[in-house]
Amino acid sequence: MERCKVSLAECRSYDRAAVTRALEAAMEPLGGLEWVKPGMRIAVKANLVSAMKPDAAATTHPALLCALTEQLKVRGAEVVIGYSPGGLYTKAYVEHVYSATGMRQVEAAGALLNRDFSVKEAAYANARVAKNFTYTAWLDRADAVINVSKLKTHGMMSMSAAAKNLFGAVPGTVKPEYHYRFPNPSDFADMIVDLNEYFCPRLCLIDAVVGMEGNGPTAGEARPIGLILASPSPHAADLLAAALIGLKPGEVPTLAAAIRRGLIPDDPGKLDITGPDWRTQVVADYKRVGTVRSLRFSRDSTGIFGRAAA
Repeated sequence: MERCKVSLAECRSYDRAAVTRALEAAMEPLGGLEWVKPGMRIAVKANLVSAMKPDAAATTHPALLCALTEQLKVRGAEVVIGYSPGGLYTKAYVEHVYSATGMRQVEAAGALLNRDFSVKEAAYANARVAKNFTYTAWLDRADAVINVSKLKTHGMMSMSAAAKNLFGAVPGTVKPEYHYRFPNPSDFADMIVDLNEYFCPRLCLIDAVVGMEGNGPTAGEARPIGLILASPSPHAADLLAAALIGLKPGEVPTLAAAIRRGLIPDDPGKLDITGPDWRTQVVADYKRVGTVRSLRFSRDSTGIFGRAAA
């Protein structure tokens, strides 16, 4: 198996200058943004799961998105940031989420916020389980996707980071249907892996400057970790992220699925990791989810699901 590359950079605060330096340091071992050419349209897939302020640690912090936007703009790219949060995928609701999560700062940095709320149907013959699925159409107009997630515990899947963030490509009101289609955690995890294989993000970044521990992905507590992770593979990034918060690969269904499919090795020690020694960065007492919730839940997508999607 080809060793997967993951890069770590220390970042102890969301000070803009500190984030910019750390982001550059995380991306540099992967070739930076040399692949970005003038005129490219880059879709930045953030985690904007709910209308929560950045310091709640449920969503990708705007400081990281601003720093990335500025670096992409320097290369002549057009930057569009989006996500389909839990709840209605409508202009009124998503604009509310943009405001609450600090995305107006990203607009000021030169990014566009997605305001295309149309959806499409995909047929994916190579999928393990998600042979057909509904997705947000704005991603079709991108030349490349950059996945910028948040490191959190997750009540249904143990952890939410890079791979789980692609579930945000599914419209909010449709998400509950996928839980009913794939009630088995293994199948649900394969669905998530299918989405990642279909959209094939060019770069994955994990905001682990401050993560969420405990009752994630929206009702937990902020916990400083002090890192930014970068990788071309969402699964490699997640394999290292899980180790940093004390989770074994078999405890995270999406990692187990990726390992079964030969997409990553079965141990973070087999990754090609650059940056500080990751073993010195492990948060030994990171609080896990107390009780793993069932994949079956209320069909009210603006209720429980709207608060605990990604």
